Amino acid sequence: MREHKITVGLDAKRAVSNATGLGSYARTLINDLTKTNSGNDFSFLLYAPDKGKENLVSQINKDTNLQFVYPKQYKMKLLRDLWREKGIVKDLIRDKVDIFHGLSGQLPHGIKASGIKSVVTIHDLIFFVHPEFYNPIDVWIYKQKFFSALKEADKIIAISECTKRDILRFGNTKGIKPLVSEDKIQVIYQSYNKIFDNPVSEEKKAEIKRRLSLPDRFILSVGTVESRKNILLCVKAMEEVSDDVHLVIVGKNTAYTRKVIDYVNSHNLHERVHIYNNVSNEELKTVYSLAEIFVYPSLYEGFGIPVIEAIANNLPVIAAKGSCLEEAGGEYSFYIDPFDVKDAADMINMLLNSKDKRLTAVNKSKEYIKKFSDTHIADKISALYQSVIAQ
Repeated sequence: MREHKITVGLDAKRAVSNATGLGSYARTLINDLTKTNSGNDFSFLLYAPDKGKENLVSQINKDTNLQFVYPKQYKMKLLRDLWREKGIVKDLIRDKVDIFHGLSGQLPHGIKASGIKSVVTIHDLIFFVHPEFYNPIDVWIYKQKFFSALKEADKIIAISECTKRDILRFGNTKGIKPLVSEDKIQVIYQSYNKIFDNPVSEEKKAEIKRRLSLPDRFILSVGTVESRKNILLCVKAMEEVSDDVHLVIVGKNTAYTRKVIDYVNSHNLHERVHIYNNVSNEELKTVYSLAEIFVYPSLYEGFGIPVIEAIANNLPVIAAKGSCLEEAGGEYSFYIDPFDVKDAADMINMLLNSKDKRLTAVNKSKEYIKKFSDTHIADKISALYQSVIAQ
């Protein structure tokens, strides 16, 4: 039996700086681990190149067994980035870290040689499957980080069976000997922020509806407004949906947003399609509760946490076929061809016109997403840490 707590180092760069998917995963997992652990088995060191954004750091629960570590010796951003790539290993040795977890598909070079055990979470391999969504230089960099992580890691967490299949497919394409075997990968789904389980009062609904000028009836989509998310499919489908039903899109704008807005304006949909960004979790929770249907037509995802959030908020889900969204939504959500506008419009209309189908979908799906509960996920990862250290 160990005489001291296991010291877990966590790559916290995304947790303190990224408001979207990778950052949300990191913050939620950190909170789940500290809450579930309750100080009994682990202490956690969060390694970040800088102090990040205050509004994101504030979402990480304060815990006596959690401490941030920064590269105080480096002032320049480039040097702090290089520290995360390799120099951090010296600090992990100094801090007597037992196991290091790369939360966003990356591990520092040399960690295996240092003797420190390591785990890496790989979310998706979009840069392999859809390289057209990235700058070619970025694709090359992401691939190098991926292959390096496979070599360094003692264990790999895939956040879906889809991601596991992609790791095996693309991880064994370089050289003669396989870089990764199936038994090195464990599928552990991600949990969602439990704020989305909390009921919203009628007063709060009225306040947020008024503050954001939300329409009376709307379909909702959440996620960065980029080409991969494919929201233009839903915009086009709105032309076949009753005029009193609107589409609300919540997500960070990109160059693709201009394409969406141009289509909206040229097809006289400007009064029915609404795009919001900089929406807080509290506001988003209320927006979910006011919607009638959730749509997520993304061409490719590693998991698709907004699908889980929508179900938690009593929304039937329409998602795209072709990646992992069937895993996230389960058999009682509805799936469409991401290139077929008529398929999307028909599915939306079917649900809008059938309250019974909506209620059945929600009730069955809420039972399904219990597998993504915070305690369940944290217990699995804690057990994985223990097993890797015992190797």
